[in-house]
Amino acid sequence: MKDGVNGVALAVFLFFFVVVTVMGFLAARWRKAENADNLDEWGLGGRSFGTWVTWFLLGGDLYTAYTFVAVPAAIYAAGAAGFFAVPYTIITYPLVFTFLPRLWSVAHRHGYVTSSDFVRGRFGSRGLSLALAVTGILATMPYIALQLVGIQAVLDVMGVGGGENANWFVKDLPLLIAFGVLAAYTYSSGLRAPALIAFVKDALIYIVIIVAIIYIPIKLGGFEHIFSKAGEAFATENPATGKPRGSLIPGAETQWAYATLALGSAMALFLYPHSVTAVLSSRSRNVIRRNTTILPLYSLMLGLLAMLGFMAIAAGVKVKNGQLAIPQLFEDMFPDWFTGVAFAAIGIGALVPAAIMSIAAANLFTRNIYKDFLKPDASPEHEAKVSKLASLLVKVGALVFVLTMDKTVAINFQLLGGIWILQTVPALVGGLFTRWPHRWALLAGWAAGMAYGTWRAYATPSATQDHFGNTNLIPLIGEKGYIGLTAFLLNVIVVIVATVALKALKVPDGEDRTRPSDYTADAGDPGVRADLPPATAGAPGGH
Repeated sequence: MKDGVNGVALAVFLFFFVVVTVMGFLAARWRKAENADNLDEWGLGGRSFGTWVTWFLLGGDLYTAYTFVAVPAAIYAAGAAGFFAVPYTIITYPLVFTFLPRLWSVAHRHGYVTSSDFVRGRFGSRGLSLALAVTGILATMPYIALQLVGIQAVLDVMGVGGGENANWFVKDLPLLIAFGVLAAYTYSSGLRAPALIAFVKDALIYIVIIVAIIYIPIKLGGFEHIFSKAGEAFATENPATGKPRGSLIPGAETQWAYATLALGSAMALFLYPHSVTAVLSSRSRNVIRRNTTILPLYSLMLGLLAMLGFMAIAAGVKVKNGQLAIPQLFEDMFPDWFTGVAFAAIGIGALVPAAIMSIAAANLFTRNIYKDFLKPDASPEHEAKVSKLASLLVKVGALVFVLTMDKTVAINFQLLGGIWILQTVPALVGGLFTRWPHRWALLAGWAAGMAYGTWRAYATPSATQDHFGNTNLIPLIGEKGYIGLTAFLLNVIVVIVATVALKALKVPDGEDRTRPSDYTADAGDPGVRADLPPATAGAPGGH
């Protein structure tokens, strides 16, 4: 690690940071509507984004600074098991192709801003809607915190902040400034800001990865040397466990964990509130369908990105915090000016998703907590104002999380967020295809999955702590697998059993305010007027 501040890298980093800051504020004038004081405009960009804007927005939304830093860091620490992130991003697109267009259509017809809006309209249950909203907010908060951790990792490697011996204010001042800028342009421009900045972010990331995958192996003597050094490192015994540090090829004992992590993560990826927000900002159903066919290009990028973990080992990178491995690799291997470009890619890769996540969480609070339970007569202008303020509070909460807690806690809670988000599948994804489950059964299944998943995660040690691991023994099978998928299966079983029981007892179900035609509607089709009666629970076509 170089001593002091890397002045050249810092200058390049600041240049790009200033560029995206200016873009963030100018975004308020981009595609500006006559009346921007409503959630459709501030929180969904006017539902006007086409194929390319949506592609960059979703890419910026899903492939974050945490991905840039944590995926290769996992491979740096444990080997090929970290590659589960690559197949899961491939599996996810055929899955979401089946339900995202339906979600867009019904949200377009009814003006839904969040996934909880849809669940409330579909099942006639504010309680179920509230459960999904709280789940989404809980899962999003540590995710935002991790974006700030990504920025902080870059600043630490550049030597900014006065080092470990500086007082907390001096050490964290650069992060506070970055947070303040992010909060200001998000408040001003809403979703338009990250949508515009995503173009710069993705371009930088692609440039950095292409250069890294060519330049670094040349400097290290080729991929054969890289894999050889990585194999030697993984074969070394870990003093804490008495076992090898990792492996280049996952063993038979890890296959269930690998497969279930990939499948469970694929199911959860597009259910996060920020993913739904990006989807609903699109201007047509076909934009979503096209994006599910071209977004796998990012999976190619992710596979190349993961290789950086092996390169860090071969380059002799030694860091106490594995999250610093890739930033340190860049500083060690690249010329200072390109190190600045790489750090800018990571930093901007944190700002874009952090903005979308805070907007998504704020929309959930405003629509499904504040309006549903505190002020039902809130006007569209009042909703927008509350959401803007809520987005600031969400960012403050994430910042406090980063500044006061061990960084590994944030990472572990993000893993827990995936377990939680999977418990929304029966109501959200299932509800897009069938109205058969009873609303109280869905709520009971959600509660069972949340309770079991949280309990098992807390009782499972992670790589760094005694709690909040993500794989444990699967009941009955006895193989080690992803806790989130086990909790989801429990959720589904409870939903089926409780639905049969409640229907047998003739317990009244909620009203379905959607119609079969809503799920295939496209832009330009007639919308549903507020004076139309709600659709019945037994509507044809399984709706």
